[in-house]
Amino acid sequence: MARPVAAWCRAPPGARCTSAGIMAGEFFDRARIVVRAGDGGDGQATFRREKHVPRGGPDGGDGGRGGHIYLEVDVHLNTLLRFREHRRFSAERGGNGGTARRHGRDGADVVIGVPPGTVVRTMIDGTAVEVDLTMAGMRLLAAQGGKGGLGNVHFTSAQQQAPRIAELGEPGEAFELELELKLIADVGLIGLPNAGKSTLIAQISAARPKIAPYPFTTLQPNLGVVAVGDDSFVVADIPGLIEGAHRGVGLGFEFLRHVERTRLLVHVVDAAMPDAYGDTADIATIVAHYHLINRELALYHPELAERPQVIVLNKLDVPAARAHSEALRQAIAGDGQAVFMISAATGEGVAALTGHLAAQLGARPAPAAAPDTLIAWPIERGDERAFIIDALDDGRWRVHGRRIERLISMTNFAQPESLYRIQRVLEASGISEALRRAGVREGDTVAIENAELVWSDEAPL
Repeated sequence: MARPVAAWCRAPPGARCTSAGIMAGEFFDRARIVVRAGDGGDGQATFRREKHVPRGGPDGGDGGRGGHIYLEVDVHLNTLLRFREHRRFSAERGGNGGTARRHGRDGADVVIGVPPGTVVRTMIDGTAVEVDLTMAGMRLLAAQGGKGGLGNVHFTSAQQQAPRIAELGEPGEAFELELELKLIADVGLIGLPNAGKSTLIAQISAARPKIAPYPFTTLQPNLGVVAVGDDSFVVADIPGLIEGAHRGVGLGFEFLRHVERTRLLVHVVDAAMPDAYGDTADIATIVAHYHLINRELALYHPELAERPQVIVLNKLDVPAARAHSEALRQAIAGDGQAVFMISAATGEGVAALTGHLAAQLGARPAPAAAPDTLIAWPIERGDERAFIIDALDDGRWRVHGRRIERLISMTNFAQPESLYRIQRVLEASGISEALRRAGVREGDTVAIENAELVWSDEAPL
């Protein structure tokens, strides 16, 4: 009985992943997944057998390509939650070739949706590589399907009219990928815990974060869409920062990265901040905490300290805060940023704030959406004909090289003619001569990819 397809995958089974099925209210911004592209289909070694063609030649067809695996930006996603349970993705194997030169069908590709702002990292040939998927239409070829093996029609020559050799399909690529989400929002709300950021985002959008009168109520970023006339923008409520956040103190290390992509920062200041005795703190203390947050931003990422900021003095509904709000505004306004005095709880001053944010964003347009763009891993693979020979401690030899290793992986050693082909390739590529210079002897074992060959200067029987 066929296994059911996950709710967020379209037909063909496993071939297209969508945003359906995400559990509401959960946030998941780091994940590790394993992707394996499909192996190529095998080529065939067959011959024409027809009544009136007594000497029918080879007619084995080629195998089909294995399915690729892509990561594609899906603008409807804002979490990596799907990868908490589904961590392994495999593409379909290519079909085998057939008689009468019939080509095997290509394996179905798998396209995995990821949120905008997903950073993808892996290791390729010992090199760390990274790709940043930021805009709609961007698609990363994460794992390439293997080539189909050649049928015996490709191995005819003047000396060999009836070759009984065909290639196996090439194995597909397989990688472990690290995914990290950096939210893409127009505006980021920053500030100390309990400054009123969650209350503000609930006031200006449909977001409904948990709100309570104690620090660290917000344990994950929240996104809200703010409508101002015919315009709209996205606001991210970043969990409260404290001193040492850039080193991982509190929640800062986990969530500071989510403000990296914002175009505008709104620094929410608690104008009613209580002191150790429960009274409203003096102006100097509140200003010192304001500068503390800016220092944390600069220590985490110096460019963030230069990001445009709008200062919001919150909690005017508290009488003590209202009493010194003007003096506090003057103390902070010296930095040159716009300062708004509001009560997120009652909505006082909020309309003026959102109107200002919309105007500021209009003057700083977001980058245009990318066209459908196919991206490859940013790594230089080098000359695939190059090879390296290592003398192993146990007296064996190992040959490394992309081209020769691929050939070995696609060789069907059950076909005797394959050994002739391997020996010809080793001679033509210079590998045999390099082994002789390195000191290989009759009967030594030479390992290439997953095969071990016994060295002999004589032609195989």
